[in-house]
Amino acid sequence: MIVIYAGAVVLLLVALWSLRRIPLSYLIGNLKARRTSVLLSILGIGVVIAVMLSMKALDRGVELATQSSASKDVLMVMREGAEAEISSFVDRDATAIIRALPGIAKNTQGQPLVSPELSLLFKLPREGAPKGSNVLVRGVTPMAFEIRPYMKIVEGRMFHEASNELIVSRRIGNRFNLHVGDAFKFGPQTWNIVGSFDAAGSAYESEIWADLTYLGQARKRDLYSTVFVKPVDRTAGEAIKAAIKGDNRLKLAVRTEYQYYADQMDGLIGIKILVGIVAFFMTFGAVLGTANTMFSAIAPRQRELATLRALGFNRRTIIGSVVVESAIVAFCGALVGLLLSLPVNGISSGTVNWSTFSELAFNFKVDGTVALFGFRVALLAGIYGGLIPAIRAARKPITVALREI
Repeated sequence: MIVIYAGAVVLLLVALWSLRRIPLSYLIGNLKARRTSVLLSILGIGVVIAVMLSMKALDRGVELATQSSASKDVLMVMREGAEAEISSFVDRDATAIIRALPGIAKNTQGQPLVSPELSLLFKLPREGAPKGSNVLVRGVTPMAFEIRPYMKIVEGRMFHEASNELIVSRRIGNRFNLHVGDAFKFGPQTWNIVGSFDAAGSAYESEIWADLTYLGQARKRDLYSTVFVKPVDRTAGEAIKAAIKGDNRLKLAVRTEYQYYADQMDGLIGIKILVGIVAFFMTFGAVLGTANTMFSAIAPRQRELATLRALGFNRRTIIGSVVVESAIVAFCGALVGLLLSLPVNGISSGTVNWSTFSELAFNFKVDGTVALFGFRVALLAGIYGGLIPAIRAARKPITVALREI
């Protein structure tokens, strides 16, 4: 793919350089002269780009939902070999050893920023899945909020310690119709929702949070799933990693929070493959559509292009003018495609993260990364789609082209 992009850039630069003898007004005039076909071409390319951007917005939304706000400094301590928190366990003795390690940052009260947490799955009904979908419920202490300062209660209040109260992310609340003041039964307990939180678009917006002690007792879990540790700096973080890895009593693994959630994308590979397939066929279709447009545009201009060659313009200049015209049409098509794709921005949806077997809630995201992808694909279509008819037109003998009607 890099080679294809690099080739397109080189072709465009060569085309622009070859146009130093032809004024830009000549190209604009050609586009105006066949405005109807050009507008239809722009619309056709725009529709193709819009579909592709919608798929890319889905992929981008999932990516942001797993990795946004994840820290490259905060460490996650889990059982060796565990790929997800729900399959990990850390006992209390190991947690005490970790808490005593040097290099851990402290809060204003002088307490080490160490947050033992428990992750469990609740199967709850939602629209479209009346039999239920798994939601990750995280048992935490107040220290969890100090490690994640971006977590904010936006409605209701914080749960009380040692109680059956819960706080729900806004995204999961909307998806599962769980709101402040509601209650539901899971297992023998009734759980009361007392607050709603915002997690700055991070993976925690696919979770429900509860008191660590009560959740562990209610589900008969005496072990933690993960211990989050915030070191004073990255050097201390490396020392903490080495200390945990070298302690044979622990048999635990350490990685950064960012790396953990980046690895979670492996459980969403199906979306990546789907987006890749759609992008490939859409790009191929855009190239063919652009090439067809340029063949149609050049056919009645054979005399004109032959006249330019008779006047002394070389083949490279002729090819360059056609490629630049095609690139302009494709660029306008990308603008139309971006505008057509904007309505999907922010649409809420969800999928299953097969690493955790839980619901991952996300919003479609049409941002700068997605828009840039669309413009790159459109320009590829324009450059390569215009190159083939340009070469065909430029290679035709002048005497033959001048007799064309």
